[in-house]
Amino acid sequence: MRNSTRFKSCSMAIVLSLMVEFSASSAFAHCDTVDGPVVQDAMTALEKGDVTSVLKWVRKQDEKQVKAAFAKALAAKGNEGKREKEEHRFFELLVKVHRASEGAPYTGVKPAGSVDPAIAAADRALASGDATELVKIVTETVKKGLHERFSKAAESRAKADSSVEAGRHFVRDYVEFTHYVEGLVKGAEAGHGHDAHKASDGHDKHKKVKAKHDH
Repeated sequence: MRNSTRFKSCSMAIVLSLMVEFSASSAFAHCDTVDGPVVQDAMTALEKGDVTSVLKWVRKQDEKQVKAAFAKALAAKGNEGKREKEEHRFFELLVKVHRASEGAPYTGVKPAGSVDPAIAAADRALASGDATELVKIVTETVKKGLHERFSKAAESRAKADSSVEAGRHFVRDYVEFTHYVEGLVKGAEAGHGHDAHKASDGHDKHKKVKAKHDH
């Protein structure tokens, strides 16, 4: 009962801190999808014939090439075959330049519908001004992940001294649990934008360590 109470207190503290970072970085987390904010702004800019709305996604030194690609896409409006090609090039360049400015790799423009449900909820929260759904999704996801790993580690810890193999089992569960927590905390403490990608190093480390123990 005591462990359960401590777990609930700790998990809620992490959830609350994670929500701050999640809401700050969500706009950047799916900037390479067709239904993400970057491409959506690009579509709006083409409809209005004004590139201004997309320039916020790029650095000042990248404006020239973005404007050039926009002009080509705009000029191709009368030619259906060429229009689609130039618009796609514009979207690709815009996403590539934006991700480069945030220190993230470019892997192409992903199709609509590939956005994580939690990120989609973050967009809906910003659009509606109500984060209730977002808080629920993130809270439940984090609590579930923490509880599962905590329970496994607590159970194997109780048997850790019964044999060497049982001890190794505990170590595997312990590493997975603590690195999962580390990843959450690093994510919550990260600065902004694609710094969140760096915070995922904790998850990569725990996978490598876990693999070593599995061998």
